[in-house]
Order: sequence, then C-alpha cells, then structure tokens
Amino acid sequence: MKQGSFRAVRHTVFLLIMLGLTVFYVHGQRQTVDLQSIIIDRFDGVTTKEWSFGGRTFRHEFEWGVDASRFASTVGNERFPRLTFVDAWPMALFGRNIDNRDIRSLGLWGSFDRRGFNWIDLFPIVPGSGDNGQTPVPFEIPIPGQVRYMDMWVWGSNHNFYIEAYFRDHRGIVHSIFLGDLAFAGWRNLSLRIPNHIPQTRRTLPSFAGLHFVKFRIWTTPAERVDNFFIYFNQLKILTDVFSDLFDGDDLADPERAMDLWARN
Repeated sequence: MKQGSFRAVRHTVFLLIMLGLTVFYVHGQRQTVDLQSIIIDRFDGVTTKEWSFGGRTFRHEFEWGVDASRFASTVGNERFPRLTFVDAWPMALFGRNIDNRDIRSLGLWGSFDRRGFNWIDLFPIVPGSGDNGQTPVPFEIPIPGQVRYMDMWVWGSNHNFYIEAYFRDHRGIVHSIFLGDLAFAGWRNLSLRIPNHIPQTRRTLPSFAGLHFVKFRIWTTPAERVDNFFIYFNQLKILTDVFSDLFDGDDLADPERAMDLWARN
C-alpha cells in the first residue's frame, strides 16, 4: 500500500472514531427538558411572590427601588427618579379591562440636569427597607430552574434610551445583557436570551446553580433630551427549564434537605 493511501485510510478511521465518540457523548448528555413560563413579578404592588412547579412552591418577598447617576434632577425636596404604581396596562396583554383595578403597572418618572450617558437602576429591595428616607436594601431574586429567556412589557415615549438586565451567577460574577432599545411609542414586549457562556450548573453536586436577578439599568444617550420622561413596566416573566435528574440519593443533593439532616445531630 502506498504511503498516501495508508494516510488516507488512517485519516478515515480517525474520523469514524471521533464521529462515534461524538454520538456517544451527545446521547450521554441530559436530553430531557421541562420548559415552564413563570411570572416573576406583575408590577402590581404585591410584595409576596409565589412560583409553583415540580410539586414545590417558592415564596419570596420584595418590592422595587430606584437609583440614578450623579446628574439626576432635584426639585425642592424631591429627587428624581420617582416610582409609583399606575392604573394602566398593555392592552395587547390584558385587553381594555377598564373596570379591573387589580391590574396596575410600575411607573418611573425620570429627569436629569445634563445630557450624556446617564443611568437609572431599577432593582428589587427588601420590603420597607427604603421607607422614611432610609437606604434601601437590595434583594437579588433567585431565578428558578435554568432560565432560557426573560421578557417584560415596557411602555416607551420614543426616547433614544436603552435598557440592560443584570444577573449574578454562582461564582459571584455579574453579567449584563442587552434587553432592548426604548425608542418606540407605547407598549412593547422586550425579551432577551441567556447566553450559553453564563453557567447555570456545576460539575459537583448539587449540580444546579441558578442565576440571581440583580437589576435593570436604563441608559440615556448624549444626543437625547433627558429633562423629563416616563417609562412604565408590566409583567416580568421567564421561560425556564425546571427538569431535574433523578438518581439514588438525589435528596441528599438538596441543600435544604442536607441542612435539615445535619441539624438533627
């Protein structure tokens, strides 16, 4: 056999082996998913949030706080930005529902003294921690499952602003993800996909290592007016994979279960 023919055969055998290993690897991975849509917050002023899936109910309490960069306007004793709940909603989501006063939206009123890359942070806080002029205590929302997408309804007034979402992974690293431009009129559903490079699992047990939602950041741009603007928010939602592998002793990988067992000794 000629040397060139031998190399060709050897190369073919190598490719077949690698193909077989690839097929084995792919089929050896977890293929089962359980995608569920979960509403994180309805922006209706209710501080207790409950999410139920997999036979379990998760309950968290938080409300929303706001902060801004240095050129935020001050009028009298009132410093912008301001937050309140309003009787308004996206008709594309709820219809008109004029008599239904249980549906509200979170409103943000912003103003800056100078144009530029100003920012406003909208972030979850411990309920009541920002009352009476106190500094609000941030609360990072534990995101259930391995989140794939996040979306939120936003009302814009056609300002040339944009919004980002911030998540913290299990290593403590904070990731910012572009949610969308705000240069549109009225209500629009903005969505983002969680990139694959952001880890949501670990090799050791417990393998689940979910993300925590930190905040939204709204950026203004230098060419846009910033002296007076409004933005409204409704229904923050995620699409997440809540499937979990079952194995002999899987309950011992649950941190709460493990702490309960050790607390008895």
